[in-house]
Amino acid sequence: MRRCLHFFKRVLLSTAFVLSAGWGAMALLYQFPFPALKALVVAGWLGVAGLSIFVGRRHGVLRGSLLYMVALAVLLGWWMNLKPSNTREWADDVAETTTAVRHGDVVTFSHVRNFDWRSETDYTSRWEQRQYDLGQLRSVDMLLSYWTVPAIAHTLVSFGFADGRQLVFSVEIRKERHEAFSEIGGFFKQFETSLIVADERDIVRVRTNIRGEDVYLYRINMPQDAMRELFLAYADEANQLAAKPRFYHTVTANCTTVVYEMVRKIIPGLPMDYRLLLSGYLPEYLYGIGGLDKRFPLEVLRQHGRITDRAKAADQDPDFSRLIRSNMPD
Repeated sequence: MRRCLHFFKRVLLSTAFVLSAGWGAMALLYQFPFPALKALVVAGWLGVAGLSIFVGRRHGVLRGSLLYMVALAVLLGWWMNLKPSNTREWADDVAETTTAVRHGDVVTFSHVRNFDWRSETDYTSRWEQRQYDLGQLRSVDMLLSYWTVPAIAHTLVSFGFADGRQLVFSVEIRKERHEAFSEIGGFFKQFETSLIVADERDIVRVRTNIRGEDVYLYRINMPQDAMRELFLAYADEANQLAAKPRFYHTVTANCTTVVYEMVRKIIPGLPMDYRLLLSGYLPEYLYGIGGLDKRFPLEVLRQHGRITDRAKAADQDPDFSRLIRSNMPD
């Protein structure tokens, strides 16, 4: 029994050592501020890890562990002092921070994005101020945009109003001009979180018509009061991010989990599920909890909800939002 316990103890300690050493190397690789020295610093960190093994074998495990723990504590101290910011040289499509002001039922948003996209590098930037009347709120739609494997999709939420306007909220990385999206970088504080508030003809069309992504739209079953609360929750989230920036995280603070946390406050008891991480399977999750129209099989909703071709055909039509919904069940 003692031998078994000793063996498992060694396995656990070895696993913790390898994982923490690997994490430290990746943290330095993504966040060390001087690019020319990154390789040297990462090599130095791994050298310290190797030295601690050597010291442990020559002079006892306690001394080797102490050396490594001191080095790890210094690394963690540096890591904890990395702070998010709203003042960097941002890419154009995330350059502005949206804020919201409410007067009664009227919510006014600053910096609503309404770009005219001709390609990913050729576009006309437009940031607008818009007002929306909560009394005219009529619908909530979820859009899922796929670009790689079926399990992974970007989640957008679109609110519809009686006058035909749609306002979309999208939790995204806030990348700097020189940066591109990276799932791995999202684990290592590479990006801040951005809440983009946008016109559908911008944020949906850029995905279908410009980037070649495949987009599906699902109408959400939600009581009027819950729609209103969710809309206001997004407005509050925008204000919070403007006042206090946060880092994006690929798992714990992404385009789906942030929405889940907002909805969970409105609808208590909403179950946690692996499909909140594998967001490509969100329709199955929502269908199971009654969030989609069960008068139709899910596959029918999926077929009618594929808006990619309709979006390409609508293109720059001012009636874009109505046209992409032209084949949706009532």
